[in-house]
Amino acid sequence: MTSPSASALLQELDDVPDVLTWLNDTLTPQDNRVSLAALESLLADLLTATDISAVTTSAALERTIDEVSRSAPRLTYDLHFMRDGALSLHSALATVTARVPAAPTTSAALDKLQTLDTAKRRMEAARDVLREAESWSSLEAEVTALLAERAYEKAAERLSEASRSMPVFAGTPEYEPRRALMVSLQNQLEAALSSALVGAINSGDTTLCRNFYGIFANIQRESEFRNYYFGSRRAALVALWQDGAMEDSEPSLPAAPKHMFSAFCATFWASFLVVLNAERTSIPAIFPDPQITLSTFITSTLSTLQPSCPQRLASLFNTVGSSALKDVIAVYKATEEFAASTDKIMEKIQFSVRPPDNAQDSHLPPKPTRRRSARMSMSWRSNSATNFSRAQQSNDVLDWDQTLFQAFLDFQVEYGTLERRFLSDELSFASTHTPDKNPNTDRARLLRERAVDVFSVAEESLVRCMGFTYGYGAPGLVSALDSSLAFFIDSWTQSLAANLSAHSTAPADSEDDLADLDYSPQDWSNIQLVLHLLASTRAVLDRLGTFEGKLRAALVQIATAFRLAQHEGGLYTPGATKGAGLLLAQSPLNSVALHTLLSSAESQPPVPLLTTTRASLASLARALQSSLQHTLLTPLHAHLSSYASLTLWAALGDPKSIRTASDLHVPVFSLSPSDIVQRVAEGLLNLPRLFEVYADDDALGFSLHTLPDVDEAYLNGLGEQIHAHSPELGHNRRASFVSSLKPVVLSPEAVAAAWLSSLGHSILSHLTSSILPKIRTLSVAGAAQLSSDLGYLSNIVRALNVEYEELDKWKEYVGMSDEEGKRMVRDNLHGDQVLMLVAKMRGWT
Repeated sequence: MTSPSASALLQELDDVPDVLTWLNDTLTPQDNRVSLAALESLLADLLTATDISAVTTSAALERTIDEVSRSAPRLTYDLHFMRDGALSLHSALATVTARVPAAPTTSAALDKLQTLDTAKRRMEAARDVLREAESWSSLEAEVTALLAERAYEKAAERLSEASRSMPVFAGTPEYEPRRALMVSLQNQLEAALSSALVGAINSGDTTLCRNFYGIFANIQRESEFRNYYFGSRRAALVALWQDGAMEDSEPSLPAAPKHMFSAFCATFWASFLVVLNAERTSIPAIFPDPQITLSTFITSTLSTLQPSCPQRLASLFNTVGSSALKDVIAVYKATEEFAASTDKIMEKIQFSVRPPDNAQDSHLPPKPTRRRSARMSMSWRSNSATNFSRAQQSNDVLDWDQTLFQAFLDFQVEYGTLERRFLSDELSFASTHTPDKNPNTDRARLLRERAVDVFSVAEESLVRCMGFTYGYGAPGLVSALDSSLAFFIDSWTQSLAANLSAHSTAPADSEDDLADLDYSPQDWSNIQLVLHLLASTRAVLDRLGTFEGKLRAALVQIATAFRLAQHEGGLYTPGATKGAGLLLAQSPLNSVALHTLLSSAESQPPVPLLTTTRASLASLARALQSSLQHTLLTPLHAHLSSYASLTLWAALGDPKSIRTASDLHVPVFSLSPSDIVQRVAEGLLNLPRLFEVYADDDALGFSLHTLPDVDEAYLNGLGEQIHAHSPELGHNRRASFVSSLKPVVLSPEAVAAAWLSSLGHSILSHLTSSILPKIRTLSVAGAAQLSSDLGYLSNIVRALNVEYEELDKWKEYVGMSDEEGKRMVRDNLHGDQVLMLVAKMRGWT
């Protein structure tokens, strides 16, 4: 068991009623297994501590007794002195009370005192007016004499005294003459000082300049002094700006050494920084408000430049064109570096603020006392805090950085338009390298190469947006990218559609397993080309998804910065200085469109950002699939081209019997399909063989939802794999584009089934919309043959998992008898077009 210290045990004496209780509690062990040696050691410690406490208490008691004994005689004297004072005060009050008259006499005395006070104040005012009048009568002569003696400080003090009396004459006829005299004398003093002032400024004599500043301040002409000072200090900078000839913004100037404007700006800002660093030591020695003065110097210098910075930036676009955007951004970056360096100079100069005289007097060290050092420390801290607070408040009202970046604000607001023009010119090379202008190149490889170049330019635009607008121009960037990338894809779509429109119908000359198919060498070449182009289109889509990910990440970063700024109760003010950020935050760029875009970038699941580009890619995929489908169905279209003009449609006779050579009628139980339909059916049944050859080509599984004449119900029936894979291009029947996360690779059988369904629907659509309506007349035998053909063809396409309602209608109406057909025509209340066509062919109408 660990025992408490003896001193701690002694302190517990105050909490017990008597000493015996304390000893029993202290010496009684918590258990019975404590040794006597330990108990004896504790008792010895308690005795020692008790002795020490007794000695200490005795000494303290003796000191208290000594102090009381010394103070007791003094207490008697103090009581006697207080008694005498009270008696004296009582006697004085009695005497005053006896002398005070009655109440009415007191009121009369107070009224008299008020009258005397009013008279005194008016007499003093009259005296002041007389003195001022006397001083004004000799003002001109005194000031002229002081100017002749070059006693400029005294002349300024004299004019300052006279100016303070000007309000006395306000509203009197003498005010205007006196004001005119004051202005004339101030002008004379300024003229007398101007040459000496310019010389002092040029020589860098800060002491003399400060004396001159005091003189100008006395005559209320501080602004004129600043004009003299600023004009002299900025002369070299103004000359440098005016003499710099720009080859990209001023090409019409005569022969002279010319420079790029971005390079010239870097040189100019460097020279400006040299001047500001020199003024960091000069201005605090002259002006009482160095921060505000330096800020005014910067803004006045910028406003004096001719041509102005916005004019030169605008001339860049007039001279160079849309590519001037890169030069403007380079100038903006150089200006940001200048602003950052200038901001550091402002931070350094804020500690050069000298407190006013009254502030210095109020913080004089107090008289030496016992706590002198502590009071001086508090005073020093108070003085430092006051100076820093004053400097910080003045820094809040400085606007040099807003003036500096105001030149770029119009271009930042129009960033979306400027970026769109720039991208249009930068991507023009993609339009000049389309297949129709390069017929001998590998078109699939060319598409991939052009996509690499295009998305490299797009990534550079993202850097430009962040560097120039810090994300505030994101809506304009997204719009410019979407339209430019879509234009690139559309140009390829138009070019490929024109180049893939021609197909050869020559007989096939192949020795492989597909030699029996009716495809020419040109058809095989087109099939290979379209498959390669589909693979290239998928590669373009992959690059688009990667780029959209980078774009979304940048937007999320901007949205995070906005939230952090709002959480701190402020605005998102990026840039080199707070003023530059405020210009962006208060500009039209901070719009509802921006915040809507940022919200959509953070939405889950992610939504596409470049919807127009994705729709254009969908159109390109659809055009390629249509071209491939047209090539695959070309032999079938050729077979069907003469189907409507067959003579058997008008043949007479009984379709249920045939006449032999001996003129006997033999019953017929079923009709065989015509040769054309048999060849078409053979072509359809050969299509699965074709897809078996290309089963390993992933291009066929790309964008199944854009297949022409696709049966949506059938695609949906393929299962969720179709939905997970085909959103790469989305459901383009509404020109929409859904983003793809992780596409699932479909089996070759599923891809082949989707293509066969699309091909089946396409050939049936061609048959029912373009071939069958061209049949002019149908006899009974012709109708039976056509019904047999359609029934046979319906069975063939069902083997390909194709259901086509229009074909079933034709089959049903063609197979009707005349009586049933006429009755259907009479009951055709909904205007069935197929029925009307069949009725016209059969003569039911």
